[in-house]
Amino acid sequence: MKIVIVDMNERATKTGSSRRNIHLGDTVDIVQKMDQRTGKLTRGIVKDILTNSPSHPHGIKVRLQTGQVGRVRAVIKMRT
Repeated sequence: MKIVIVDMNERATKTGSSRRNIHLGDTVDIVQKMDQRTGKLTRGIVKDILTNSPSHPHGIKVRLQTGQVGRVRAVIKMRT
């Protein structure tokens, strides 16, 4: 089950289960390990991509610029 929550002015462009959809500098929504039960999303900018495989059924694991780590649920805005 994928839950995607976006602001009214922003739309999710791609899901986070494929590594090719995620790039450094993208704005993404992630779910942190501690929030998996509730599905609470955290928005931030990708600093590092931690998953090496091309895809992952629960989302690609990334580190945000804030240092938070989680699996990508949605790519909100591609880097410019």
